[in-house]
Amino acid sequence: MFIGAQVSLYPMTSDFVAVITDGLEALTSYRSDLRIETDDMSTLMVGAPEALFAAIRDLFAAAARRPEHVTMHVTLSRGCPGEPDDPSCRCEALERAQEQGLAERQALAAEAVTGAPVAGVEIDVQFSLYVMGGGDHMEEIYGCIDFLKKSGTFLRSKNFCTRLRGDAGAVFATLQQAFLRFGPAQGHVTIDLTASANSPSLR
Repeated sequence: MFIGAQVSLYPMTSDFVAVITDGLEALTSYRSDLRIETDDMSTLMVGAPEALFAAIRDLFAAAARRPEHVTMHVTLSRGCPGEPDDPSCRCEALERAQEQGLAERQALAAEAVTGAPVAGVEIDVQFSLYVMGGGDHMEEIYGCIDFLKKSGTFLRSKNFCTRLRGDAGAVFATLQQAFLRFGPAQGHVTIDLTASANSPSLR
């Protein structure tokens, strides 16, 4: 399976270069576990979900600790049939999910969020989960929504997406569980998300 993300950071300040480089510096400790490639548009990260979500979380948290309003756009994908299998993306949670029912996966997802580390920075996220291929994809999406509403990070539903709010640790743990626990374990699943911190609209 191939698991990865394209990540773009958008600081709302004239000092945007420093904000972006601070964020990228937070990826240093993940370079041995992930393939990380940065160009003028985005940063590609490929690897196992635990390191992948932690790296995205730490990148955004580093930028969000500054006072400026900052947003981030992320496209996540697993199981894309157009990408080659990558052994670095191996994920035990996905392997076990093939034998687990929806209720068990919801319970495991909620437990994982409860144990999330505290990042110490409050963020907002809106995201959409896309389950590709055949089968009853709406059952999986509704099952994910039920989990989100009990996750402790749920803010509200919107057209085409769900809003989350809370500490970056819990929010990204919620996103990771939505990505891994819902949709076919060996199928193609994507998430499109926008994160925001320090927005003046909330003051």
